[in-house]
Amino acid sequence: MNAPTHISAQTQNRKADHIRICLEEDVQSHQITNGLERYRFTHSCLPELNHNDIDVSTTFLGKHLGAPLLISSMTGGTEQAAMINQRLAQVAQHYKIAMGVGSQRVAVEKPQVADTFAVRKYAPDVLLFANLGAVQLNYKYGLDECLRVVDILEADALILHINPLQECIQPKGDTNFRGLIDKISDLCSKIPVPVIAKEVGNGISAAIAQKLIAAGVAAIDVAGAGGTSWAKVESERAENPLQRRLGMTFADWGLPTAECITTIRAIAPNVPLIASGGLRHGLDVATAIALGADIAGLAMPFLQAAATSETAVAELAEVLIAEITTVLFCTGNTTLYQLKHSGSLQRIE
Repeated sequence: MNAPTHISAQTQNRKADHIRICLEEDVQSHQITNGLERYRFTHSCLPELNHNDIDVSTTFLGKHLGAPLLISSMTGGTEQAAMINQRLAQVAQHYKIAMGVGSQRVAVEKPQVADTFAVRKYAPDVLLFANLGAVQLNYKYGLDECLRVVDILEADALILHINPLQECIQPKGDTNFRGLIDKISDLCSKIPVPVIAKEVGNGISAAIAQKLIAAGVAAIDVAGAGGTSWAKVESERAENPLQRRLGMTFADWGLPTAECITTIRAIAPNVPLIASGGLRHGLDVATAIALGADIAGLAMPFLQAAATSETAVAELAEVLIAEITTVLFCTGNTTLYQLKHSGSLQRIE
């Protein structure tokens, strides 16, 4: 399926706009938080552990990870995006952490930019996620396009991102979400890799998660509110006052990340669960895992680091792992499994 040139150019320009706006403008949520600040670990002043014995490794979708971290889906499709993805992939490989790329729709529409996503050569052992918008299943995309983006990345799984609010505000957004659950179910039954359902910063409720799991989705990335607001991002790109006003009105719309984790985990004890949405340091990661997530994704901190240098990305990964390790040490837990089941996280309000 080849898209008209003007459509692919629009998509490519949007990619460049998104990077610039995220790096240069204040597009963080301010009135809503990720909800993780409502929890506190019980400090153990006598952990009875050797710090060197702490193990923050885990497995996710059957693949070993050196730490419970995902470099969340961000970008691709431009020269700058290619550089960012290469830096992220090289660090992901070094620390054995998972990585997703941004929406690959532009690579379907304009195959010559597929290389900006193709990071497997830099990250041969990494758990790697391809990415398309779920709504594209209502816009002539199907199994073939999904297989194509998986192949470009040699991906271990496919993220279907779900973004109704963003599409409402985005100039010329794709807003026909009718019947998507059946199309997601059909795709899950046919595609040979696991499918991950992911929001983009407004959260997934337990009720919707239940429908997605029933449809065959292998994992959920809650991507809750409290971090980057894509309503604000699209407001910055607005082509008219209505779009700008919509973006600002809904800047703090959504379900806090902590609420998504706890409510989904309550109805789906075993579904692989990714916590993302406003996580900014390793303490957030550890809190999300103690609440029930399996791994945690960060986007904005990695984007800011990758725009600087590969060294900055490596330093960020290093400090995140040190922060997670410190939580385990100071709560008397040797592994993430122990942390999850230790009861050392308390709600404080």
